[in-house]
Parts: sequence; C-alpha cells; structure tokens
Amino acid sequence: MKNGQPRRHGGEQTDQRRDHGRPRTERRERRHPHGRDAQHAGFGEPQPELDSHENSTPPRQSHSFTVPAQASATIGAGRAEPQPRPAVGSSGTGGPSMRVLLLALVLAGCAGGGETAPPGADFGPDPQLTAPHSQLIPTVKVAPAVGWPQGAAPTPAPGLKVQAYASGLSHPRQLYLLPSGDVLVAETAQPASPAPKGLKAWFEARFMKTAGANVPSPNRIILLRDADGDGTAETRSVLLEGLNSPYGMALVGQTLYVANTDALLAFPYQPGDTRIAAPARKVADLSAAQPNYHWTKNLVAGPDGALYVAGGSNSNVGEKGMEIEDDRALIQKIDPATGAREVYASGLRNPVGMAWEPQTGALWVAVNERDEIGDSVPPDYMTAVKAGGFYGWPYSYWGGHVDRRAKPPRPDLVATAVTPDYALGAHTASLGLTFADANVAGLPPAYTGGAFVGQHGSWNRSVPAGYKVIFIPFRGGRPAGAPQDVLTGFLDAKGQAQGRPVGVALDRTGALLVADDVGNTVWRVSAAAPPRP
Repeated sequence: MKNGQPRRHGGEQTDQRRDHGRPRTERRERRHPHGRDAQHAGFGEPQPELDSHENSTPPRQSHSFTVPAQASATIGAGRAEPQPRPAVGSSGTGGPSMRVLLLALVLAGCAGGGETAPPGADFGPDPQLTAPHSQLIPTVKVAPAVGWPQGAAPTPAPGLKVQAYASGLSHPRQLYLLPSGDVLVAETAQPASPAPKGLKAWFEARFMKTAGANVPSPNRIILLRDADGDGTAETRSVLLEGLNSPYGMALVGQTLYVANTDALLAFPYQPGDTRIAAPARKVADLSAAQPNYHWTKNLVAGPDGALYVAGGSNSNVGEKGMEIEDDRALIQKIDPATGAREVYASGLRNPVGMAWEPQTGALWVAVNERDEIGDSVPPDYMTAVKAGGFYGWPYSYWGGHVDRRAKPPRPDLVATAVTPDYALGAHTASLGLTFADANVAGLPPAYTGGAFVGQHGSWNRSVPAGYKVIFIPFRGGRPAGAPQDVLTGFLDAKGQAQGRPVGVALDRTGALLVADDVGNTVWRVSAAAPPRP
C-alpha cells in the first residue's frame, strides 16, 4: 500500500524438498505502506511478544516481589529520575549481577499504570478511553504459569459444562475443524531468535519464561479424532511436522494451506488422511524479519477463492523505524494459485483471530493493541474489516486518538483511520475468534448468533485482565450487547496461570473447543445436562 492505496505483489512458487520450514530463496525488500520514518519517543528495545505465552513444563515458582515504596512510586510514575544505587561491591548489591537482580525485582513489582477505567468501561462499541500515561518502562504483572492440578479444569458459565477434549499436548495455539469432524491443532511457539539485547529486553525475556514462554516451538500440526462422539478425542496423530512456527490453517478442496511465521505453504490432502508426507509448495513469503515481534500468521479462506493472511507489527509503536515493518500490521489477500497479493487492510497492530460472520459474510478480526500508555488504554478490539481500511497503527488508536510516540506524526493517515466496532478490554490479549450461528446444537440457545473470543490474558496491567473466554451476542450481523463470561478460572487464587485460552472453534456438534497453551489441553464446552425433576 502506498499513501493508503492497496498494492499487489508478485508471488513465487518453490518446492521445499527438505522440510516445511524457511525456504532457501531470497526475499526482495518491500516497503511498509506507511513509510520508514516512524520513531519512538519511549524507552529501549522493542519488548518480546508477551501476548504469546507457551509452556511445556510450567515453572511453579511465584513472582510476587516486595518493592520499596519509594522505588515503586518513582519507577512506576512514568518518566521519573532514576534512584541512586550503591557502588559495585558495596553493601546490599553483591556486584553487578545482584544489582541487575534487584532492578529486575523493582521492575517486576512496579504498577504505574496511570488512570484505570471502571470495570467493563473498556468494552463495547463506545469504550471509555482514559488519558494516555507515558511510561518510562511498562507496567509488569506476570501470572506465573503453573498448569492445572490433577483433575482441575476451567469454570464454565451456568448452563454449560467443560471437559478435556485432548490433554497432554505441547503448546496448542490454534484450532481448525475439518469437514470430516477431525480437529487440527497447531502446536507452536515463537521461533528461535538471537539473544535479547539491552537490560530491558533481558528483563522481559525472564518475565516471558515466568509466564511459560521462551521454549522451543513444537512446529507441528496434530490431528484429533473423536470417532465415538463422546466429546473426547481418543486418537491423535502428527499430520505435519518440521514446520516453522505454524499458526493459521485452511482447507480448500484437496489442498491444506498452512501459514508458517515466514511463508504460506500448500499441502495435498485427502479426506481421512492422518499423515501428510508430501513436500510443501510455497505459495508466498511472509515477513519474519527480526526481531519477529508478533510472529503469528493467521489464515482464513475467503468465499472469493482468496486466502486472507493476518500478521502483526514488528514493534510496539514503530520505535525501531518502519523499515522493519514491511508487510506487517495488516491483512493480506493472496491468490493461492499464483501467490499474487494485495494489502486488504492495514494499521492493525496485531491482528490474530479471524472469522466470517455468518449472516453478513463480513470478515471480522480480533486485534491486540499497543502497550506502555496505561492500564486501560487502548483497548484490544474486534471489528468488521473494511477493504482498503487503515486502522491507525502506529500513529493513532481507536480511530483518531493520536499516539504521540510515533514520529514524525501522520495527520493525513490519522484522518482516515477507521474506528473499530467493539472494544475487548485493554491488554486482554484477545487472540481467538469464532462465530456461532442458529445451527449451534451443542450449546444452549443463548449462544446462537454471536462471537466467542479467547482472551489469553494480560502481562502488563496492574490488575490482570482477560484469562477467559467470552461471548458477545450479535443481532443482524452486529454486536448487540455486553460480553458474557463463558469459561473462567484460568487464574488460581494466588494469581497464577493454570491455563491460558488462545484459539477457539466449534466442533461438528456445535460445542466450543478452546486451545489452552499453558494447560496443554483442548477444552470442550457444551450444554450441561438439564437437571432431573
């Protein structure tokens, strides 16, 4: 896109004979739609993507720190003067490593999130936006990943029940229902990257580990089959392996498309297949330039025969320059035969969940917004996607609310920014999205006609938000009410993460499936049996 206008790219097709990872071809440089000159007035390196927490063997330690009141108030208050520190080797430091640890404790304990909106005020079509609060460092409140105790499960809403559809998985993130009723699960995590540079990046890497991230990606797609229809998958098989941080999946005819972090791939598929050994055909490159800040690439097939691929930004607010944002923070429309593509919508900081609204046929997306300007601003959101629309990132949020950290300002682009349809709460990490229509037999009638959203949960808010699955009722193809809790209890009484919901999908009976990448489980939510008279 140039000056707000979509542009097309030529594609290339390459057989990948060795594995399904990064192709051995050179990728020509592309310009980001909104220029190369955005700079950040904030602090340090871009932080690792803490909206994406994976965990294989969850740590069971608690990260509750006692912070000196003066230090907490000073560092949490935004751009304050640093506190003096003892000299190397003096009493109370133990040398450079101890000073780093002490500063890490201070950072972990601070909660300078600025003004906080009343509960629920940052949800809905007209959210309350608090004043932005410039932060020298982000508020950090990490829920340590501990996993589920034996026999424990999330808490369903009244009228619902929950059971483990499949457990013992490895970082299940995204779900896809095949026509046969088999369920595909992307077991995936952020790809390996160079060691973090700078003190801030080091802290954030440690926090990611606490939250259950920073582990190798399984890089595979698992097929689950519930042949007897009892709500539990009794067989599982590795459909594809050797991928490169896969996420989105879509079956079109006899071709299964998979979006790796760096490429859109195509595989031959026959109904009933439990293993695909054929080599991949590369449809198109996808941007995975370092630091690959938002690494997920989601995918949906359109009724027009095109593939729609979502990819997030490579920074928080363009603080490292827009040259690393080529083909980022947008949804691309890709021809599956030729790889030719165009920008379908842009200015979307981290678009992840995508789904077609059944009544109107509109494409909807769930978007994670920016950090470091407050507990309650800006909200994550879901919105119907306007073809050619610009949604503000990095220059503005929620329509025309200017983010002054993006330099130089672009009032011309801000003037065109589309206001999203429905706020989902600030820092909730709303990643999963699927729609229920009138044919949902596996859930009570109250859940027909609306959207389910998987909220992975906050890491940078003084009061945790998200960590649940919600339902937003729709009427006439538009949101028509307040969000309703569907599945909660992912945080325990100590504020530790027993699980974290990510992708959501409906199974062949209409029951809701939820991927939990900390609990390593796919949960199944269905209507509870009516009480006996």
